[in-house]
Amino acid sequence: GIDPIQIGLGAQVGSIDTLFSQGNIETTGIPTDLALQGNSFFVVGKGLQKFYTRSGNFQVDANGNLVTPTNGAVVQGRTAINGVFQDGVGDIKLPFGQQTAAKATGTINMSGNLNASSTVFDKGAAAAIDPLDATQRALPQNAGSYLDTSITAYDSLGTKHEVKIAMYKTGQNQWDWKVNPAGLDITGGVTEVAGSHPISFNADGTIDLTTFVAPQISFTPNSGADPVVITVDPSGGKLGATNGLTQFSGANNAVLREQDGYASGSLENFTIDRAGIISGAFSNGTTVPLGQITLADFNNPGGLVRMGDNMYVESGNSGNAVLGYALQGAQAEITSGALEMSNVDLAQEFTSMIIAQRGFQANGRVITTSDQMLEELVSLKR
Repeated sequence: GIDPIQIGLGAQVGSIDTLFSQGNIETTGIPTDLALQGNSFFVVGKGLQKFYTRSGNFQVDANGNLVTPTNGAVVQGRTAINGVFQDGVGDIKLPFGQQTAAKATGTINMSGNLNASSTVFDKGAAAAIDPLDATQRALPQNAGSYLDTSITAYDSLGTKHEVKIAMYKTGQNQWDWKVNPAGLDITGGVTEVAGSHPISFNADGTIDLTTFVAPQISFTPNSGADPVVITVDPSGGKLGATNGLTQFSGANNAVLREQDGYASGSLENFTIDRAGIISGAFSNGTTVPLGQITLADFNNPGGLVRMGDNMYVESGNSGNAVLGYALQGAQAEITSGALEMSNVDLAQEFTSMIIAQRGFQANGRVITTSDQMLEELVSLKR
């Protein structure tokens, strides 16, 4: 017998591989341009269809959606309401013109020094000590024994109120405080909910914490807002530390330095950090998270099916997308204001092209040589 004769089908392409190696990062300065450093993909949606891409040249459309410029697919992620991230993945939308709610002041920090060398505040001929009484303040012996400090606070409607506190010395290593209601825009007065009277200091100039209770005041604004309850923290946020209120021999320079309330504001700008968190900058000076961009990873990225416009869809060979967030499980981080360039190495490609060309020439020479040998053989017969 003889072996079967196989009929060849000629040369054909064995496979076309998609290479997702990391490309160089080029800065553009456009905040919606995003570059991935790692193996992950952006997730974009058009209707119910989800696509995956590494092309991050996104834009904001007329409705505030973060979209791809080629086909309008919306970038996917989780949204934040009042700075709190919500469950689920959906369209990323940047609500320009959105108002953020006002926040009532809850804490005011005090820091600085009260002069330990000051004399005790003298009431003079008055029946009781009142550090707000102009007559008592005018007494010569009271110079340097009291201090006024103030700060702007906010109620739940964002209305400003000027909180004024007078500090005055009542004894050795002891200072007391009283709220001045002028400037608060209230009619019912100020209620002292809690607070040490007086505030005692240790021999090292720090607040004595053994009996200390942080001052707390409450008042009802005329604006119709909820009652405001404010804790005045004379420790600068760290009780017993010298970065708060202290008593050393020196100038009286204690101040109400910061508070945690703010008025209502509208969204003016946004930034995107390495974790894909979109933070909105509002006109009231606050920065609030608006959302976070979702990333996808695949067991076999080379198995993704190309759909055009630098987009891909899942296939049985790629496996299902594993969703996550940059620096939180996803295998990548995001660079804002930059784009990932092509990962093609031109030097290598030119080298490969020259090698292929020379290989084709060499094979052509083999055929030419074979033809010349056969021609010579035919000539020998003659």
